[in-house]
Amino acid sequence: MFKSLLLKGRFLGLLLCCLVSSLVVTAQTKYKGKVIGSDDKLPVVGASVRVKGTSTGTVTDVNGEFTLTLSPGNTLVVSYIGYQSTEVKVGTDLFIRITLQSGNSTLNEVVVTGYTAQRKKDITGSVSVVNVATMKTVPASNTASLLQGTAAGVTVVNSGNPGANTTVNVRGVGSIFNTTPLIVIDGVQGSLNDVNPNDIESMQVLKDGQASIYGVRGSNGVVVVTTKKGKSGAATITYDAYYGTQRPLKDGFKLADTKTYVEAIYESYKNSPKDDGTSPLADGNPQYDPGKTGTWTIPDYITPAGAKEGDPNTNPSTYLLNPSVTDNQITRANKQGTDWFHEVFKPAPVQSHNITASGGSDKSTYLMSVNYLNQQGTLLNTYFKRYSVRANTQFAIGPHIRVGENAYIFYKRSPNLSNNQNEGNAISYIYREPPIIPVYDIKGNFAGTRSGSLGNSSNPVAVQMRKANDRNNNWDITGNLFAEVDFLKHFTIRTQFGGTVDNYYYYYFTVPAYENSEGNTATNGFTEVAGYNSQYTWTNTLNYKQQFGKHSINFLAGSEAITTYRRGIQAGGGNYNISFDPNYVTVANGANPPSVAVDQLFDAGLLSYFAKLDYQFDEKYILGATVRRDGSSYFAPGQQWGTFPAVTAGWRISKESFMKNISWLNDMKIRASYGSLGSLAGVETQLSNAYTLFAQSYGNSNYDITGTGNKTVPGIYRKQLGNPATSWETDKIKNIGFDATLLNNKLDFSFEYFEKSVTGLLFLSGDPKYSLAPLDVEKRPYINGGNIKNKGFEIVTSYHGNVGSDLKFDLSLNLSHYSNKVTDLNGQKYLDKNSAGSTRIQNFVRLQPGQPVGEFYGYKVIGLYRDAADIAASPTDGNAKPGLFKYADVNGDGKIDVNDKTFIGNPNPKFTGGFTMNLSYKNFDLNAFLYGSFGGKIFNYIKYWTYFPQVFTGNVSADILGPKVWKPGADNSQATIPVLTRTANADNTGEPNSWYVESGTYVRLKSLTLGYTIPNSKIKALGIKRLRFYLLANNLFTITKYTGLDPELQPSNLTDNTSFGIDFGNYPAGQKIYNIGVNASF
Repeated sequence: MFKSLLLKGRFLGLLLCCLVSSLVVTAQTKYKGKVIGSDDKLPVVGASVRVKGTSTGTVTDVNGEFTLTLSPGNTLVVSYIGYQSTEVKVGTDLFIRITLQSGNSTLNEVVVTGYTAQRKKDITGSVSVVNVATMKTVPASNTASLLQGTAAGVTVVNSGNPGANTTVNVRGVGSIFNTTPLIVIDGVQGSLNDVNPNDIESMQVLKDGQASIYGVRGSNGVVVVTTKKGKSGAATITYDAYYGTQRPLKDGFKLADTKTYVEAIYESYKNSPKDDGTSPLADGNPQYDPGKTGTWTIPDYITPAGAKEGDPNTNPSTYLLNPSVTDNQITRANKQGTDWFHEVFKPAPVQSHNITASGGSDKSTYLMSVNYLNQQGTLLNTYFKRYSVRANTQFAIGPHIRVGENAYIFYKRSPNLSNNQNEGNAISYIYREPPIIPVYDIKGNFAGTRSGSLGNSSNPVAVQMRKANDRNNNWDITGNLFAEVDFLKHFTIRTQFGGTVDNYYYYYFTVPAYENSEGNTATNGFTEVAGYNSQYTWTNTLNYKQQFGKHSINFLAGSEAITTYRRGIQAGGGNYNISFDPNYVTVANGANPPSVAVDQLFDAGLLSYFAKLDYQFDEKYILGATVRRDGSSYFAPGQQWGTFPAVTAGWRISKESFMKNISWLNDMKIRASYGSLGSLAGVETQLSNAYTLFAQSYGNSNYDITGTGNKTVPGIYRKQLGNPATSWETDKIKNIGFDATLLNNKLDFSFEYFEKSVTGLLFLSGDPKYSLAPLDVEKRPYINGGNIKNKGFEIVTSYHGNVGSDLKFDLSLNLSHYSNKVTDLNGQKYLDKNSAGSTRIQNFVRLQPGQPVGEFYGYKVIGLYRDAADIAASPTDGNAKPGLFKYADVNGDGKIDVNDKTFIGNPNPKFTGGFTMNLSYKNFDLNAFLYGSFGGKIFNYIKYWTYFPQVFTGNVSADILGPKVWKPGADNSQATIPVLTRTANADNTGEPNSWYVESGTYVRLKSLTLGYTIPNSKIKALGIKRLRFYLLANNLFTITKYTGLDPELQPSNLTDNTSFGIDFGNYPAGQKIYNIGVNASF
């Protein structure tokens, strides 16, 4: 079916291209001109001069002059930063004098809003225009991270891990699954994670029904990125570079030293009588009291357990460590304590170099850029390297035909680092590995928990060192080709074909961890994965623009076909007895036969037709309408097509006669929009909603195919059930806004309110009728069931001013608020989610109608039981003991049980915002950028490991013996931390409760930049147009009450919106960075 639909789309494109024969040819003449500023009457150097509606243009030279081949009746669009853009109609005078008015109004700024462009003042939908210059003041390996605080309504959560993906949500959480916005780069779907920030010309975020022009892909918002193009004129070469150092957090997790740790462990034994009432101390402790003296001591050695200096078994001559079996490892105790955080987190360099060459004539333009980025991570053996090349060219074939291309090629490399948000990685091992363990044993091999009573953690240095040879490689090509033709005076036809090809290859080694109490198998392993993803997009549009007196019409119609294909393979080998040298290991040369390959095959298509109409009367009344019809192969026949309309309206009040005498008002507009969009939600991230025919497996499906009864072979089984009734999630978005420009264009203000309703939520069914062995819940079919509502408001304001002629400043502030709630779950009362990815603490995230997505659920802690009298006076609690958690009797029935669980914290922030200050004084410039997130809660899972030593005998918090810990016989009136004990679950650590929940509010100085531009008179003789040096500091301070590493937390599962606000120990995003940089133009 889709092949025939694609043929229809191609036919439409070819039919439009045939209209080239309708070209209108007019005579052209060479014109000259000069651009000056209204404030100082001096030439404006580098001003953009373009022919409206075409790619023909140039820039002014050092005298503010330009030359272009034009026709009478052409309109020139002239713009330069710090001046208001202006339009000049070309007449018969061959010399054109143009004066740009000083001011910072952005009303005439052109904004790309979906296959077309509009002046900012004509927009009636909700569009955030990102200040690209400000955004680039924060160096980052990931462009998506630079959106944080620069666009109202956009929530961004970063990771400190170099090259890691960034979590981006537009106007909150609108689904259970992935809600990442659509990223469109030069008309092709792409990823912000891989774009070179130096290549970006402009960036806008579509947030309301106006995104319906992108149909099913636009339900979570659309980020539209336009990369730089060449300009007519002499060749220009720019060099932008910075070099700096990243500094790990100073305090780390605030963990105990060895003395505090040993004393805490001993206290926990003392506070835990055995069933017969005797003290467990009488049995001694293999590490801290091997002689059963009743007094704790720090041993000289931990392996052998509790050994003293001079013991025969600590003689170095008896040391024997086989690479696969530990026979007699000897490890001295670190009596001062190992600072595991600073053993794996070290200062690390970062550098970036970018060279761009651009230029052209009135017939053609070009731009080429080359970038090298190398960011070493502060966490041992983490890094990100990227090499990229971009080439953008455009050619004018006569006055009405334009063709061009945009190509971006990059290679990136990083270690194969798994998501850091879980309990089994180097960061979590920092707080789980006891401080008494040193990094190395007496022979320089890794030390660990193999001795008794040291828990089951791993040496974090060993974990990261063993990743040194892991590699994750990507080679990507993305770009497009286009042709554009003007005909019949008011029509433009455009066809564009583009796409992305991503080739990936990674491998990793499994090294025996001989020093550990668990996972110390002697078997090594090697795994290789390879594959590629491709997506191609063919877009054809017909655009009609016309002005009838006071009436203005802009109509667009088009078609788009998108195909997606993915294929991959994975295999592994093991037991490399001869050599485990990374240079020689392959899947096939291990002693164990290669594992059965796991392959991925995926093919999908999307076919769309769309139209858009914008109408204005007298620049006063503005109407817009959009419709898109999408057909997707993700759904079964009968459910594949969806239609998504939107309407907008605007009233520029400042144009009314009754407003003309208000001198302080430059522009005022009220606008509103309503739109309907669709969403693929989790269906797209899970690759397919279709019934999967088979999968190979030895364990899930095998049978005796030979009939001999002694051979097992892989069989086939149904891996996933499809659902022919599944269809789109439907999003309906309402938006009303108000924009004003005041005080001679010095003050801009914008306010908008929105509501978003999502119906037919897509999620995996938990219905027992789908329990088809060996299926688990992740392989059940998708169903539509449940609704979510979002609402909120956004405020954006900026002020542009000056003090005299030398001091200029720009101040801008944006503030966003949103709230969401589940309104239906397909009739279910609630849905519990094990979103932390762990069963250590029982499910503590609950979806329930009337509550926000991802809210924490558990007992409300109202204190600790002080003594037996307190227990007797409190509601009945079967687990009540002095020094343990005291829970609220929420339902008032006089007893504590599961019916008293309640909602204990909402991870969604109530407000997010950014404040930017730009100052310039003569040749100096200063930029400061603050970001804040307010009202969100964090479930601090780290407390589970560091305050309850009976859990796994790992490290403990530095204040574990402090006055806030309940102690037998003490006053305890100020105690908030439960008693130290060895009794399993005596403190209800396995139960979720509000004690783990903390405030996630923070304010962070994201960047502070001081720059100096060398006067042109001093460098002109050297052939340098501009030379600027700067100093940049990032994350200089963070104000927060959160006790964890960093309040900026990514979800533990990036595709599950119920898993955010949970802290296992994240790779901190708030590390300080100090850079020195240069910007040079030649």
